[in-house]
Amino acid sequence: MAEIRPFSCVRPAAELADRVAALPYDVYNRQEAKAEVQREPMSFLKIDRAETSFDDSVDTYAPEVYEKARELLEKDIEDGVYITDPDRVYYIYQLEMDGRTQTGLVACSSVDDYMNQVIKKHENTRADKEVDRITHVDTCSAQTGPIFLAYRADQEISTVVKKYVKTEPVYDFTAVDGISHRVWKISAREDVDTIYQAFQRIDKIYIADGHHRAASAVKVGLKRRKENPGYTGEEEFNYFLSVLFPHDELMIMDYNRTVKDLNGLSLDEFMDKVKEKFEVEESETPVAPEKKGTFGMYTEGKWYVLTAKPELFKGKDAVESLDVSVLQDNLLGPVLGIGDPRTDSRIDFVGGIRGLQELERRASEDMCISFSMYPTSIIELFDVADNNLLMPPKSTWFEPKLRSGLFIHRI
Repeated sequence: MAEIRPFSCVRPAAELADRVAALPYDVYNRQEAKAEVQREPMSFLKIDRAETSFDDSVDTYAPEVYEKARELLEKDIEDGVYITDPDRVYYIYQLEMDGRTQTGLVACSSVDDYMNQVIKKHENTRADKEVDRITHVDTCSAQTGPIFLAYRADQEISTVVKKYVKTEPVYDFTAVDGISHRVWKISAREDVDTIYQAFQRIDKIYIADGHHRAASAVKVGLKRRKENPGYTGEEEFNYFLSVLFPHDELMIMDYNRTVKDLNGLSLDEFMDKVKEKFEVEESETPVAPEKKGTFGMYTEGKWYVLTAKPELFKGKDAVESLDVSVLQDNLLGPVLGIGDPRTDSRIDFVGGIRGLQELERRASEDMCISFSMYPTSIIELFDVADNNLLMPPKSTWFEPKLRSGLFIHRI
């Protein structure tokens, strides 16, 4: 059963929340991060990406960068930018984008639940990407970027949440990108107990986004256990910062593909090979697939609708039947020669938030052909994780992104 705990939160003073809140550290390159901190000096990005305090001659991952992050965090706490709630509570975090809201619970999840697969993953992680966040969390003794988790909607939890969202929020602001953020504090002890006990009856929690942050937080916890052999399990390093959303409020966007060339084929030769596995129909308008098993394809100024033939789905497991797998296994791999999309420089991935125009632009400029996808569903994600399988790379794109700096868990 899931151990989802309330916690004593370090969070920004109400009048500063909109200035502090920052997009996740990994959506920026170094120059973009520096520009954002220059635009908003109070942005939590200055702590998440402390290399922004140094000139470019200092390595992003130098020890002094992490020490600077710790120093900046401690200074902001001392200066009153952040306050510490003394009581252990849950928070409600609601995001609104384009008129659609999703409402999650901010809490701490268990390292042991991650290790025992109560918290289930659907992606592999890369050790080199983990090292940065391991060092950041360990040096700051704080988890600053929440892990995006999902669970099957629960009526008891929903009832408590609905009661609070009718009240005055702790934070209520719209960020520069147009995403609205609202936060409430669940302070009544009976409501805290109701939520805790409800999660105790839930046996599966899923990582939606943030696999590397989750793995890093867990590894810091395990490191601290080794350093403290008499640990009891109650220490804060045994838990990691999370926002948990009910599955029926989440939207996964398409994660599209664009490829450099036709693998030495003429367009006619390529089309003949595609038609072996897909029905092909030219479209006069850009194609955003409306159902599973259909794909948009754009090349040489024209859009096409591809419909996978039924036999491509027969006898397939939860991963093989994903649209991203069907396209990879029957077109990108055998026809275009994309053997491993994780490492092949001939393929790139375009989040659906960028729109179909970006696929057209890429295919007309630095690439040759683009594919628009029907989004992976949250139930497909659950099925993959429940079967202890792993999704292909770039299968899901979640929007809106959780902000960093609104909630900090000291360990």
